[in-house]
Amino acid sequence: MEYRRRAILGASAAGIAAAVGGCLGPDTGSEGSIAGEELALATTTSTEATGLLDEINAAFEERFGTRVAANAEGTGAAIRSARDGNADVILVHARSREDEFMQEGYGVNRRDLMFNDFVIVGPSDDPAGVSDAEGAAAAFDAIASAQAPFVSRGDESGTHTKELVIWENADTEPGGEWYRSLGQGMGETLTHANEAGAYTLSDRGTYLSRDDIDLEILVQGPIEGGPELLANPYGIMAVNPEIHSNVNYQLAMTYIGFVTSPRGQEIIAEYTANGEQLFYPEALSAEPNFQQYVPEGWQPDSADE
Repeated sequence: MEYRRRAILGASAAGIAAAVGGCLGPDTGSEGSIAGEELALATTTSTEATGLLDEINAAFEERFGTRVAANAEGTGAAIRSARDGNADVILVHARSREDEFMQEGYGVNRRDLMFNDFVIVGPSDDPAGVSDAEGAAAAFDAIASAQAPFVSRGDESGTHTKELVIWENADTEPGGEWYRSLGQGMGETLTHANEAGAYTLSDRGTYLSRDDIDLEILVQGPIEGGPELLANPYGIMAVNPEIHSNVNYQLAMTYIGFVTSPRGQEIIAEYTANGEQLFYPEALSAEPNFQQYVPEGWQPDSADE
Protein backbone atom coordinates (compact mmCIF):
# COMPACT_ATOMS: atom_id res chain seq x y z
CA MET A 1 0.00 0.00 0.00
CA GLU A 2 1.32 3.38 -0.94
CA TYR A 3 0.98 5.76 1.98
CA ARG A 4 0.42 9.37 1.13
CA ARG A 5 -1.85 12.21 2.14
CA ARG A 6 -4.94 11.82 0.04
CA ALA A 7 -7.40 14.49 -0.99
CA ILE A 8 -10.99 14.01 0.08
CA LEU A 9 -13.36 13.52 -2.82
CA GLY A 10 -15.57 16.57 -3.26
CA ALA A 11 -19.25 17.09 -3.73
CA SER A 12 -19.15 15.32 -7.09
CA ALA A 13 -18.73 12.05 -5.21
CA ALA A 14 -21.75 12.60 -2.98
CA GLY A 15 -23.71 9.97 -4.85
CA ILE A 16 -21.31 7.29 -3.62
CA ALA A 17 -22.58 7.61 -0.06
CA ALA A 18 -25.69 5.51 -0.52
CA ALA A 19 -23.98 2.80 -2.53
CA VAL A 20 -21.10 2.46 -0.06
CA GLY A 21 -23.13 1.10 2.79
CA GLY A 22 -26.36 0.30 1.09
CA CYS A 23 -28.31 2.12 3.79
CA LEU A 24 -27.70 5.86 3.62
CA GLY A 25 -30.93 7.45 2.55
CA PRO A 26 -31.46 11.10 1.59
CA ASP A 27 -32.25 13.67 4.25
CA THR A 28 -35.99 13.12 3.89
CA GLY A 29 -36.73 10.98 6.91
CA SER A 30 -35.87 7.66 5.27
CA GLU A 31 -33.57 6.91 8.19
CA GLY A 32 -36.52 6.94 10.57
CA SER A 33 -36.66 3.14 10.71
CA ILE A 34 -33.45 3.08 12.75
CA ALA A 35 -34.05 6.19 14.83
CA GLY A 36 -33.90 5.41 18.53
CA GLU A 37 -31.94 2.20 18.06
CA GLU A 38 -28.49 1.54 19.55
CA LEU A 39 -25.41 0.35 17.70
CA ALA A 40 -22.89 -1.85 19.51
CA LEU A 41 -19.44 -0.90 18.24
CA ALA A 42 -16.28 -2.76 19.26
CA THR A 43 -13.16 -0.79 18.43
CA THR A 44 -9.58 -0.02 19.38
CA THR A 45 -8.25 2.21 22.12
CA SER A 46 -6.53 4.48 19.59
CA THR A 47 -9.82 5.63 18.05
CA GLU A 48 -11.08 6.58 21.51
CA ALA A 49 -7.86 7.94 23.02
CA THR A 50 -7.37 10.36 20.14
CA GLY A 51 -10.93 11.69 20.40
CA LEU A 52 -11.77 10.75 16.80
CA LEU A 53 -14.39 8.23 17.86
CA ASP A 54 -16.42 10.85 19.73
CA GLU A 55 -16.30 13.12 16.68
CA ILE A 56 -17.52 10.44 14.27
CA ASN A 57 -20.17 9.05 16.59
CA ALA A 58 -21.62 12.48 17.43
CA ALA A 59 -22.09 13.19 13.72
CA PHE A 60 -23.62 9.75 13.13
CA GLU A 61 -26.01 10.10 16.05
CA GLU A 62 -27.10 13.55 14.88
CA ARG A 63 -27.65 12.30 11.33
CA PHE A 64 -29.62 9.16 12.16
CA GLY A 65 -31.08 9.69 15.61
CA THR A 66 -29.38 6.59 16.98
CA ARG A 67 -26.94 6.03 19.81
CA VAL A 68 -23.54 4.38 19.42
CA ALA A 69 -22.52 2.24 22.39
CA ALA A 70 -18.77 2.05 21.80
CA ASN A 71 -16.55 -0.38 23.65
CA ALA A 72 -12.92 0.62 23.05
CA GLU A 73 -10.52 -2.26 23.71
CA GLY A 74 -7.50 -3.64 21.96
CA THR A 75 -8.14 -5.14 18.54
CA GLY A 76 -7.90 -8.68 19.88
CA ALA A 77 -10.52 -8.03 22.55
CA ALA A 78 -12.77 -6.21 20.08
CA ILE A 79 -12.68 -9.16 17.70
CA ARG A 80 -13.37 -11.63 20.51
CA SER A 81 -16.35 -9.54 21.56
CA ALA A 82 -17.71 -9.63 18.00
CA ARG A 83 -17.10 -13.40 17.76
CA ASP A 84 -19.28 -13.79 20.85
CA GLY A 85 -22.07 -11.76 19.26
CA ASN A 86 -21.60 -8.78 21.54
CA ALA A 87 -21.04 -6.23 18.77
CA ASP A 88 -22.82 -5.22 15.59
CA VAL A 89 -19.75 -3.76 13.90
CA ILE A 90 -16.00 -3.64 14.55
CA LEU A 91 -13.41 -0.98 13.70
CA VAL A 92 -9.91 -2.38 14.20
CA HIS A 93 -6.34 -2.26 12.89
CA ALA A 94 -4.70 -5.67 12.56
CA ARG A 95 -5.27 -6.98 9.06
CA SER A 96 -4.14 -10.54 9.81
CA ARG A 97 -6.68 -10.78 12.64
CA GLU A 98 -9.38 -9.18 10.49
CA ASP A 99 -8.72 -11.72 7.74
CA GLU A 100 -9.05 -14.60 10.19
CA PHE A 101 -12.30 -13.12 11.50
CA MET A 102 -13.68 -12.95 7.97
CA GLN A 103 -12.42 -16.38 6.89
CA GLU A 104 -14.16 -17.94 9.88
CA GLY A 105 -17.42 -16.35 8.75
CA TYR A 106 -17.88 -13.92 11.62
CA GLY A 107 -17.35 -10.74 9.59
CA VAL A 108 -18.89 -9.47 6.36
CA ASN A 109 -18.60 -6.42 4.12
CA ARG A 110 -15.16 -5.28 5.19
CA ARG A 111 -14.02 -1.84 4.04
CA ASP A 112 -10.72 -0.01 4.26
CA LEU A 113 -11.48 3.05 6.38
CA MET A 114 -8.38 5.11 7.16
CA PHE A 115 -4.71 4.84 8.00
CA ASN A 116 -1.90 6.35 9.94
CA ASP A 117 1.31 4.63 10.95
CA PHE A 118 3.31 3.35 13.87
CA VAL A 119 6.32 5.13 15.32
CA ILE A 120 9.03 4.01 17.72
CA VAL A 121 9.32 6.53 20.54
CA GLY A 122 11.73 6.84 23.43
CA PRO A 123 13.72 9.22 25.62
CA SER A 124 15.40 12.16 23.90
CA ASP A 125 18.91 11.01 24.87
CA ASP A 126 18.24 7.70 23.03
CA PRO A 127 20.64 5.48 25.03
CA ALA A 128 20.23 2.54 22.61
CA GLY A 129 20.99 4.61 19.53
CA VAL A 130 17.65 3.74 17.98
CA SER A 131 17.57 6.83 15.77
CA ASP A 132 20.68 5.57 13.94
CA ALA A 133 19.14 2.19 13.11
CA GLU A 134 18.19 1.24 9.57
CA GLY A 135 14.54 0.31 9.93
CA ALA A 136 12.17 -0.86 12.64
CA ALA A 137 13.65 -4.35 13.15
CA ALA A 138 17.16 -2.92 13.47
CA ALA A 139 15.83 -0.42 16.02
CA PHE A 140 14.38 -3.26 18.10
CA ASP A 141 17.68 -5.13 17.83
CA ALA A 142 19.48 -2.03 19.15
CA ILE A 143 17.11 -1.82 22.12
CA ALA A 144 17.58 -5.51 22.94
CA SER A 145 21.36 -5.31 22.53
CA ALA A 146 21.55 -2.37 24.94
CA GLN A 147 18.94 -3.99 27.23
CA ALA A 148 17.30 -0.60 27.32
CA PRO A 149 13.84 -0.61 28.90
CA PHE A 150 11.05 -1.31 26.44
CA VAL A 151 7.35 -1.18 27.33
CA SER A 152 4.98 -3.45 25.41
CA ARG A 153 1.23 -3.13 25.46
CA GLY A 154 1.05 -6.91 25.76
CA ASP A 155 -2.69 -6.92 25.19
CA GLU A 156 -3.19 -8.58 21.78
CA SER A 157 -4.12 -5.20 20.33
CA GLY A 158 -3.32 -4.10 16.81
CA THR A 159 -0.27 -2.27 18.14
CA HIS A 160 0.89 -5.32 20.09
CA THR A 161 0.34 -7.48 16.99
CA LYS A 162 2.51 -5.12 14.95
CA GLU A 163 5.17 -5.12 17.69
CA LEU A 164 5.37 -8.92 17.53
CA VAL A 165 5.74 -8.78 13.75
CA ILE A 166 8.68 -6.40 14.15
CA TRP A 167 10.31 -8.71 16.70
CA GLU A 168 9.88 -11.59 14.23
CA ASN A 169 11.82 -9.50 11.70
CA ALA A 170 14.52 -8.69 14.26
CA ASP A 171 17.41 -10.92 15.27
CA THR A 172 16.46 -10.96 18.96
CA GLU A 173 13.51 -12.28 20.93
CA PRO A 174 12.30 -9.90 23.65
CA GLY A 175 12.65 -10.97 27.26
CA GLY A 176 14.36 -10.24 30.51
CA GLU A 177 14.04 -7.40 32.96
CA TRP A 178 14.39 -4.75 30.27
CA TYR A 179 11.19 -5.92 28.49
CA ARG A 180 8.00 -4.94 30.33
CA SER A 181 4.62 -6.23 29.18
CA LEU A 182 1.76 -4.21 30.64
CA GLY A 183 -1.44 -5.71 29.26
CA GLN A 184 -2.88 -2.21 28.99
CA GLY A 185 -3.95 0.33 26.38
CA MET A 186 -1.84 2.74 24.37
CA GLY A 187 -2.42 5.69 26.66
CA GLU A 188 -1.30 3.81 29.75
CA THR A 189 1.66 2.35 27.86
CA LEU A 190 2.87 5.78 26.75
CA THR A 191 2.51 7.09 30.29
CA HIS A 192 4.47 4.18 31.73
CA ALA A 193 7.20 4.47 29.09
CA ASN A 194 7.47 8.19 29.72
CA GLU A 195 7.82 7.73 33.48
CA ALA A 196 10.37 4.93 33.06
CA GLY A 197 12.43 6.60 30.34
CA ALA A 198 11.66 3.61 28.13
CA TYR A 199 11.08 2.90 24.45
CA THR A 200 7.76 1.76 23.05
CA LEU A 201 5.83 1.31 19.81
CA SER A 202 2.90 3.68 19.40
CA ASP A 203 0.39 4.49 16.74
CA ARG A 204 1.10 8.02 15.54
CA GLY A 205 -2.38 9.29 16.32
CA THR A 206 -2.31 8.47 20.02
CA TYR A 207 1.23 9.80 20.37
CA LEU A 208 0.39 13.11 18.67
CA SER A 209 -2.72 13.55 20.80
CA ARG A 210 -0.60 13.57 23.97
CA ASP A 211 0.96 16.83 25.13
CA ASP A 212 1.97 15.56 28.55
CA ILE A 213 4.86 13.24 27.65
CA ASP A 214 8.52 13.87 26.83
CA LEU A 215 9.07 10.86 24.58
CA GLU A 216 10.32 11.64 21.07
CA ILE A 217 9.77 9.91 17.74
CA LEU A 218 13.03 8.12 16.99
CA VAL A 219 11.91 5.96 14.07
CA GLN A 220 9.28 7.33 11.71
CA GLY A 221 6.62 5.35 9.91
CA PRO A 222 5.77 5.57 6.18
CA ILE A 223 3.78 8.81 6.49
CA GLU A 224 7.10 10.56 7.10
CA GLY A 225 9.15 8.38 4.78
CA GLY A 226 9.81 5.49 7.18
CA PRO A 227 9.53 1.75 6.47
CA GLU A 228 6.29 0.23 5.21
CA LEU A 229 6.59 -2.30 8.03
CA LEU A 230 5.21 0.45 10.28
CA ALA A 231 2.07 0.99 8.19
CA ASN A 232 -1.14 1.10 10.22
CA PRO A 233 -4.36 0.63 8.19
CA TYR A 234 -7.78 0.50 9.85
CA GLY A 235 -10.69 -1.62 8.63
CA ILE A 236 -14.37 -1.74 9.49
CA MET A 237 -16.79 -4.66 9.04
CA ALA A 238 -20.21 -5.84 10.10
CA VAL A 239 -20.78 -8.92 12.21
CA ASN A 240 -22.40 -11.69 10.17
CA PRO A 241 -26.13 -11.90 11.07
CA GLU A 242 -26.20 -15.53 9.90
CA ILE A 243 -23.79 -16.38 12.72
CA HIS A 244 -25.36 -14.14 15.37
CA SER A 245 -29.03 -13.44 14.69
CA ASN A 246 -29.13 -10.87 17.50
CA VAL A 247 -26.87 -8.37 15.74
CA ASN A 248 -28.37 -5.24 14.23
CA TYR A 249 -27.10 -5.70 10.69
CA GLN A 250 -29.06 -2.83 9.18
CA LEU A 251 -27.68 -0.38 11.71
CA ALA A 252 -24.16 -1.79 11.31
CA MET A 253 -24.30 -1.23 7.55
CA THR A 254 -25.69 2.25 8.05
CA TYR A 255 -22.70 3.06 10.25
CA ILE A 256 -20.25 1.57 7.73
CA GLY A 257 -21.96 3.56 4.99
CA PHE A 258 -21.65 6.77 6.97
CA VAL A 259 -18.00 6.50 7.97
CA THR A 260 -16.96 5.49 4.43
CA SER A 261 -19.07 8.19 2.77
CA PRO A 262 -17.64 11.56 1.68
CA ARG A 263 -18.96 13.13 4.91
CA GLY A 264 -17.46 10.47 7.15
CA GLN A 265 -14.14 10.62 5.33
CA GLU A 266 -14.16 14.40 5.64
CA ILE A 267 -14.55 14.14 9.41
CA ILE A 268 -11.54 11.82 9.56
CA ALA A 269 -9.42 14.07 7.34
CA GLU A 270 -10.22 17.23 9.26
CA TYR A 271 -9.73 15.82 12.74
CA THR A 272 -6.61 17.15 14.44
CA ALA A 273 -4.98 17.24 17.87
CA ASN A 274 -2.28 19.67 18.90
CA GLY A 275 -2.35 21.02 15.36
CA GLU A 276 -1.59 17.64 13.76
CA GLN A 277 -3.72 15.48 11.48
CA LEU A 278 -4.02 12.09 13.17
CA PHE A 279 -5.65 9.86 10.53
CA TYR A 280 -5.90 9.80 6.75
CA PRO A 281 -9.13 8.65 5.03
CA GLU A 282 -8.89 5.68 2.70
CA ALA A 283 -12.42 4.52 1.89
CA LEU A 284 -12.98 6.46 -1.33
CA SER A 285 -10.85 6.12 -4.42
CA ALA A 286 -11.26 6.43 -8.16
CA GLU A 287 -9.31 3.18 -8.41
CA PRO A 288 -11.18 0.48 -6.44
CA ASN A 289 -9.08 -1.88 -4.34
CA PHE A 290 -10.72 -5.30 -4.50
CA GLN A 291 -8.42 -6.72 -1.80
CA GLN A 292 -10.13 -4.61 0.88
CA TYR A 293 -13.18 -6.86 0.67
CA VAL A 294 -11.41 -10.19 1.06
CA PRO A 295 -8.47 -11.55 3.07
CA GLU A 296 -5.17 -10.21 1.78
CA GLY A 297 -3.72 -12.25 -1.05
CA TRP A 298 -7.00 -14.05 -1.75
CA GLN A 299 -7.52 -15.14 -5.35
CA PRO A 300 -10.57 -16.85 -6.86
CA ASP A 301 -10.29 -20.52 -7.72
CA SER A 302 -9.62 -21.05 -11.41
CA ALA A 303 -13.01 -22.72 -11.74
CA ASP A 304 -14.69 -19.54 -10.53
CA GLU A 305 -12.80 -17.16 -12.79
